[in-house]
Amino acid sequence: MSFGAPLLIAVAVVAMQQRQGTDRSHALPALLVGSWLIVSSAAGRRRRRARLLSALRTSRAETD
Repeated sequence: MSFGAPLLIAVAVVAMQQRQGTDRSHALPALLVGSWLIVSSAAGRRRRRARLLSALRTSRAETD
């Protein structure tokens, strides 16, 4: 897993803590993008694993 997305979230959280009022909203896009990258990566990994398992089952069924 890449360190970019978690690092982006950490930087956004630190930026939100250091700012006050409406300036906190400036860190929100970085937080959302970092979160989206992590969710997207996990979903893609899950799809790839499901396809691999399906291919393994199909090849095993053909061999039997």
